[in-house]
Amino acid sequence: MKRVLLASVAALTLAALVGPATAADLQRRYGPATKAPIYGPGYNWTGFYLGIAGGGGWGRSDWTSTGAFDLSGGIIGGTAGYNWQMSSFVFGLEGDVSWSNIKGNTFATCAAGCETRNSWLSTVRGRVGYAFDRFLPYVTGGVAFGDIKATRPAFVGRSETNAGWTLGAGLEFAVAGNWTVKGEYLYVDLGDFTCGLSCSALAGDKVSFRSHIARGGINYRF
Repeated sequence: MKRVLLASVAALTLAALVGPATAADLQRRYGPATKAPIYGPGYNWTGFYLGIAGGGGWGRSDWTSTGAFDLSGGIIGGTAGYNWQMSSFVFGLEGDVSWSNIKGNTFATCAAGCETRNSWLSTVRGRVGYAFDRFLPYVTGGVAFGDIKATRPAFVGRSETNAGWTLGAGLEFAVAGNWTVKGEYLYVDLGDFTCGLSCSALAGDKVSFRSHIARGGINYRF
């Protein structure tokens, strides 16, 4: 019985001595336990912003007396808007006013040249996007306002402000702090107006304006 007790005590003593050494050896061999990385919160798009945007436009104008012809030119202006982020969805309202030089002319049945010009353009649009942290692809659409000026040599010509519609899409990216940059495409249709005898010998001569807008911009979110 004494031998059994002595053997048990010896085994327990050996285990007590060897156990800590083994644990220390394992810790030295494999290093300390690592913790899972902690990531900060994602970018939040909610807030009011101001910005500038510029680019170019190309499209078509149609006169009853001449038929359709091409338009092109530059555009630059200011932007203001507000975003609400709900989970990964971003809903917004945006407005812009731009100086425009989108114009074109035709010599078809108009030997001296008939011209359509747009000198300013404004839109008020809703935006719906899905945020991938700092990337925000979105679709947008709403109302558009602008002037359509029609001129023909030997006639007084006419200019009228029209309301129409716009539809498009874009991609915005948060670059640093509260600054974001974007690229955007819009289709704008300002409809038409009756220029009549101010533009030709036809009392019912109508002039239309439709354009594709491609522009880039930079915004600051408050």
